[in-house]
Amino acid sequence: MRNNPRKTIETSKALAQVAAESALAITQINQQAAQELAGLFQKKVAELLKTQDPKTAFDHVHAEVLQDAAKEVSQYRTKLMSVLSSGNQELSQIAQSMIEESKLDLIHFVNEATNNAPPGSEAYVSVFKTSFNTALQNFELVRAAMADSFNSFEKSVEGLSNLDAQSNRPEASTKKRL
Repeated sequence: MRNNPRKTIETSKALAQVAAESALAITQINQQAAQELAGLFQKKVAELLKTQDPKTAFDHVHAEVLQDAAKEVSQYRTKLMSVLSSGNQELSQIAQSMIEESKLDLIHFVNEATNNAPPGSEAYVSVFKTSFNTALQNFELVRAAMADSFNSFEKSVEGLSNLDAQSNRPEASTKKRL
């Protein structure tokens, strides 16, 4: 088989870049969420300090502050899931490419080996080709399993996003309070 260290290095760099970009995006989301939440709490505390009646303050905290905090958490989770989903798609594409290249390398190797087989080695060539076909089937099984894994992750992200969207509808909030 062909050994292409440059391609291996390029693939490793691509994987590292996806991971670094995802980590940077998550860091930025965390920083933005912390700033927004701090500003929201500072504003709400200032409003509470103006309130003279403890019951009004409690009602205000219960109704507005908790709902606003839940909304911020929901937005944070949506942004985070978006980054994870995007990174997952890129990793899936890189993995698919690696599998396809390995498959092509294997086909090239078998073609070279069988084309240069000495006369009288037909039985060995037949066994070799049978082994090759089994290896190709295994490549397809690995590819299919990987695709299923990435699809399952995508569905999990979508499920969380849908659940989050349902819990933030106004009628859902009203039902929760009743």
